[in-house]
Amino acid sequence: MTHQRAEYPLDYTKTAGTQAGDRLHNAADAAADKVADVAANAQELAGKVMEQAREYTEQAQEAAKNFKPFVEKSMKEQPMATLAVAAAVGLVLGALWKR
Repeated sequence: MTHQRAEYPLDYTKTAGTQAGDRLHNAADAAADKVADVAANAQELAGKVMEQAREYTEQAQEAAKNFKPFVEKSMKEQPMATLAVAAAVGLVLGALWKR
């Protein structure tokens, strides 16, 4: 006696190969839907990351604008000390960048 499973109803009008092809086609459609969902989620995440990076860039530009007068004053009053501090900052940033 043949038992019929609910998720794969038997259709005696189709051959086993046709039924297998239909199942494979359905599985491929489900996989394509999952891939489309993942792609949409990745695109949404990328948009959020870009927006956050834009905000950080604006904050860094604002900080640089606020810091510029102090650097200019220091360059006029103590050029060698300012140059030494800039070199030290550059070395630290370079070391951090390598990691």
